[in-house]
Amino acid sequence: MDAVTVSPKYQVVIPQKVREKMRVKPGQKMHVIAYDNMVVFIPVRPIKQARGSLKGISTDVERDETERV
Repeated sequence: MDAVTVSPKYQVVIPQKVREKMRVKPGQKMHVIAYDNMVVFIPVRPIKQARGSLKGISTDVERDETERV
């Protein structure tokens, strides 16, 4: 686990190993979430990158009569 230091402007540098593993690019947007006493950074990715990620998922879901319009 790498440690980072928070600057006087509350900035941190993402360690190189993490940037490479997560494919983070300069200027990329990140969602920042406070979760269970942690700060979580989630890269914002274009929706087109999600294409095919649910391949093989069943679409045979039973719905209520009111939803069958």
